[in-house]
Amino acid sequence: MKEAIIEILKHSQLHITENRMKILELFQQSEHALSHADIEKISGAHFDRITIYRTLQTFVEKGIIHTIPTADNSIMYALCKEECSDGHHHDDHVHFICSACGTTYCLDQVSVPSVNIPKGFSVLQTNVLINGICKNCK
Repeated sequence: MKEAIIEILKHSQLHITENRMKILELFQQSEHALSHADIEKISGAHFDRITIYRTLQTFVEKGIIHTIPTADNSIMYALCKEECSDGHHHDDHVHFICSACGTTYCLDQVSVPSVNIPKGFSVLQTNVLINGICKNCK
């Protein structure tokens, strides 16, 4: 796993630091999206809030992770697919938020439906959030 993390950072032309490696490892080990608070909690006192914030922002800018807006206006983060790159996200999949446990999942196998918008409008990003009960809470 460590080699894969180093390769991702190199491919994104980022310096390989212990903080970046540990935060990226948290995403690779997680089956669901993580919030800033999740990373703080999981890592304990290992990172300060600013380090986590800056690392997340850098990873988003480099196409390593993507943001997922939530109903309460907070942001979750999840690993991008390989098609994402510096400044170009191609995570056209649905996100599922469990109403019971609050976990956010990327449903990579479910594509975002095409939406016809009026002339003169330009789509930058489409987010589809589905709320329901996940398979672990059923």
